[in-house]
Amino acid sequence: MDVPAILAHVAAAATGDELIFPTTTEMALKVQRVLDDPECSVDQLAKLVHADPLLAARVVAVANSVIYNRSGRAIADVKNAVARIGFNTLRVLAAAVVVRQMEGMARTPAHRGLAVRLWEHTAHVAALCQVIARRVTRVDPDTAFFAGIIHEVGGFYLISRAAEFPGLLDGEHGSLVAWDQGGAAEVGRAVLRRLGAPAAVLEAIEGLWTGYLAMPPHSLADTLLLADELAPMESPLSQLAGTGREGMEARIEVALGEQTLSGILAESAVEVASLIDALRA
Repeated sequence: MDVPAILAHVAAAATGDELIFPTTTEMALKVQRVLDDPECSVDQLAKLVHADPLLAARVVAVANSVIYNRSGRAIADVKNAVARIGFNTLRVLAAAVVVRQMEGMARTPAHRGLAVRLWEHTAHVAALCQVIARRVTRVDPDTAFFAGIIHEVGGFYLISRAAEFPGLLDGEHGSLVAWDQGGAAEVGRAVLRRLGAPAAVLEAIEGLWTGYLAMPPHSLADTLLLADELAPMESPLSQLAGTGREGMEARIEVALGEQTLSGILAESAVEVASLIDALRA
């Protein structure tokens, strides 16, 4: 099986007209377009969010998560939830709905299992990105959150097309080595461009594909790299590419002023868990 050629074909399909998002993502994509209008209002966005039950549930869940609900006062309506989380986080959650629906594009039970595991990895990375951005690298948390949500969209698209290439994702550890040797970047770039990902986020994800983690971490790319390394649920595609941790826990330690990375993460564990649960809503 010529895996590099298959990955090039999948990337070309994403660049062309073959990347069709599920109809259930239509409202989430519309929310993203409306957010581009500087005149958009909370009322206008709340009405759009109401029309998408998946997005509405996720917006309310995140608004009530530990990170966004410092007062402890629960919110049950979409309008107040949008006002609490802000427009930038709403953009992230709209993207999360699109990515989550891409999970459902897998065509076989085995591939659906891979997609579920990839979403679990995505949720862990996104939550860690948000916390690491606030507590460690001091980059914009919403941008980091967004990068974490969409960093594996190429993987979801590959899984959705895998049934066309029997055996592609059915091998052992290392059978998809071409994914780690440029395939992830080739397919990922194509899908991210179709999604209209911001330049700063594209640059950070490029850093994930080709860069190295700086210590101490300071950039958006470092934030994403660190979150990806620390996520307890790793990408199943990394395992197939032969770069998985084989069940070993990632251990990265660095002094950050008077604190350590492990100490900050321990302090933030409840926040991370709360955000992951909200993304599963």
